[in-house]
Amino acid sequence: MSKFTSLFKESWVEVTENVTWPKYSELQSSSVLVLVASLIFAVLVGLVDLAFKSGLDLFYSSF
Repeated sequence: MSKFTSLFKESWVEVTENVTWPKYSELQSSSVLVLVASLIFAVLVGLVDLAFKSGLDLFYSSF
């Protein structure tokens, strides 16, 4: 049990004293960037999926 408490205490000191946390504005801008990139990627994947579906529907309807 002492190993667990030692690990917890050392982890707490590491997180509270040695970690550099980003500012709220940095987190906000990073989150917006991830959101925009995810939406662009989703639209591109959707367009590729639509193109393949249309192409395969056209191909299979010819038989």
